[in-house]
Amino acid sequence: MFKNEILEDLFFIERGYLSGNHFVYRSKAPILIDTGYISDFNETDRSITRLGVNLSDISLIVNTHTHCDHIGGNKIIQQKSGCDIALHKAGKYFIDTQDDWSTWWRYYNQEADFFKCTQALEDGEIIAVGPHKFQVIYTPGHASDGIVLYNSREKILISSDALWESDVAVMTLRVEGSMALFHMLESLQKLESLDVKIVYPGHGRPFDDIKKAISKSKEKIERYLLCRETVGDDLIKKIMVYTLLMKKTVKENTFFSDLMDTYWFKETVELYFNGEYERKYNEIMNTFLGRGVIKRENGGLFTTIKP
Repeated sequence: MFKNEILEDLFFIERGYLSGNHFVYRSKAPILIDTGYISDFNETDRSITRLGVNLSDISLIVNTHTHCDHIGGNKIIQQKSGCDIALHKAGKYFIDTQDDWSTWWRYYNQEADFFKCTQALEDGEIIAVGPHKFQVIYTPGHASDGIVLYNSREKILISSDALWESDVAVMTLRVEGSMALFHMLESLQKLESLDVKIVYPGHGRPFDDIKKAISKSKEKIERYLLCRETVGDDLIKKIMVYTLLMKKTVKENTFFSDLMDTYWFKETVELYFNGEYERKYNEIMNTFLGRGVIKRENGGLFTTIKP
């Protein structure tokens, strides 16, 4: 696990693709930004306590959006500490109304718990992480409640899943709406206007070439707009791998039927691939097995992607 101090007493902790990266502000009243996936919480706990921070002392959690890999530790930590939790106002609405569809949890058959959101964040407002001031920038597209955090003094961008170095996060038009790709382009344009020295993404290591990353993201969104099947293909591949990360291993002889019991798989194949469920499953599975992304062992399937 990679971690470093990005500002005085503010630490970046890199996770994998099961849990989103998170940040720990170390003080008498510690602050967290994003809390990983619920089944991986023991590692979240260890990574935070290694910095000398006790979970019962947490004063505030700021979430960049309400997807399961970013809010998994919220309820546990809030029960231990009684901390405040801040979300974009759309995310607060999702949590307040217990909307497990807009948060993706039920749609993708993910494990997550509701919690009490105590603060609604607005686009453009300034939030304090100890002495460090971050501007809240609303970045819908991947997530309707998505935000990034920008420190103009040190030119640091906490980009969450709005910007990765070499790829685009899953685009779920069935939940986020038919305008999601256009909203994503608008969000990238917002980020393009910022003066940034280093980016700390929601997954992956920090990077310093924001222009290159934005250009790659824009190119991919444009490809999505030119060929809608590409959106569905990328979604199925990423969520199949993420499902294996969540479950660790699945039975090969039931994996297809398990996917058919979810909302996301059937709807995605119906939307993009004329309902040819088994053909699409076999096509992607053969590709993954051929590339070694998924492997077989004792009648089970697992992914080689690091969690």
